[in-house]
Amino acid sequence: MKNFKKYGLLAGTILLLASTTMAQNPLITNQFTADPSARVFGDKVYIYPSHDILATKGHGRANWFNMADYHVFSSANLTDWTDHGVIVSQNKVAWVDSNAYAMWAPDCIERNGKYYFYFPAPFKAGLGRGSAVGVAIAYKPYGPFVPEPMPIKGVLGIDPNVFIDKDGQAYLYWAQGNIFGAKLKDNMLELASDVKIMNDLPAQGLKEGPYLFERKGIYYLTYPHVADKTERLEYATSNNPLGPFKFTGVIMEERPNCWTNHHSILEFKGQWYLFYHRNDLSPNFDKNRSIMADSLFFNADGTIREVISTLRGVGITRANKEIQIDRYSDISKQGIAVDFIDTANRMKGWKTTFSDKGAWIRYNAVDFNSKKVKAVDVMGASAQGSAVEIRLDKPTGTLIGTAKVGKGDDWKITKSTLLKTPSGRHDIFVILKDANPASVDWIRFD
Repeated sequence: MKNFKKYGLLAGTILLLASTTMAQNPLITNQFTADPSARVFGDKVYIYPSHDILATKGHGRANWFNMADYHVFSSANLTDWTDHGVIVSQNKVAWVDSNAYAMWAPDCIERNGKYYFYFPAPFKAGLGRGSAVGVAIAYKPYGPFVPEPMPIKGVLGIDPNVFIDKDGQAYLYWAQGNIFGAKLKDNMLELASDVKIMNDLPAQGLKEGPYLFERKGIYYLTYPHVADKTERLEYATSNNPLGPFKFTGVIMEERPNCWTNHHSILEFKGQWYLFYHRNDLSPNFDKNRSIMADSLFFNADGTIREVISTLRGVGITRANKEIQIDRYSDISKQGIAVDFIDTANRMKGWKTTFSDKGAWIRYNAVDFNSKKVKAVDVMGASAQGSAVEIRLDKPTGTLIGTAKVGKGDDWKITKSTLLKTPSGRHDIFVILKDANPASVDWIRFD
């Protein structure tokens, strides 16, 4: 307990530094994040991702993955994400090589009021070879986390995942070319069984990033696998946490522009979700990735339906927040283009450019209940000046207003009065009203 008291002031600092991000997909747009381990603690989802950074001279390896620390993010609605700051750093763990920049995919789990954060990292010179799995402990899901002085004995590899079964037995899984698993002791810090290799998974190609969960008596071992050229997400099932497992299917197919795709799966408020990553904010460099989320569904026989990655993602967007319509749910066949606002700074996000009269974009699940809105703001630009119609639920649905798009090449906010005050939850359609092209960053109802 002494070490936790030592970090008491740090807990307050973390809370003060916490920042909130509004997000669709990707979930986080002010930094690069990958390998999301998502957990439900209390009434919130907490995500523990790895943190991609660009290498600089003397810090990291050029043109490769560089990860020096971990953040934690939380949300009560899967839309508003709070960054609680750095929880573990490579230069503050006694056994870790502080110049390795190789803090790969982590995980976190709660037991008896403590939160155990598992992370991989390379040994400091003289302490061992390769990567090991360390543990940091906290009394709250966002920290402060205090690292153990040494990693878990007998575990060499990366991408740890922890699972606690209904009988209270805990299990640790990790990767090193193949996937390994073993029981954990009640202290969550030591192995309680021999290590088992999951030999019953597909033999060919790299397998890593294990994530195990249980549903209706079926144990699902999910993992990224290079079946062809890039990683796709697959799963195998068993009636035992350590197998034998039977390959069952594909959760998400490979994507050609991002070599990796690590993930986690959870149920939150009656809906299952897949958390994963792509490189949407860094399309030309797939070592800078961004975490995503989409809904996941099961068939009646317990098999998983393939998840198709979307831009809209999950969560309900409140009408009085900035609605990034470029994260669309659907789009007209012509007259619409989505591109970065600034290719020199892609963290500014995307814009939607309307070029043909009648071209439309659809954004699902906007909640009008929180405020009685009477106007709409549009952040946009149009060389000649333009306007867009806003309709509910379909392209020919109820017209609630016509919004002006400011004249000129500079971005500006234009306010327009609504014709009708909507209520409830609706999909919105933004439609170019005339022939003058317009670019829109976001819209917001006042």
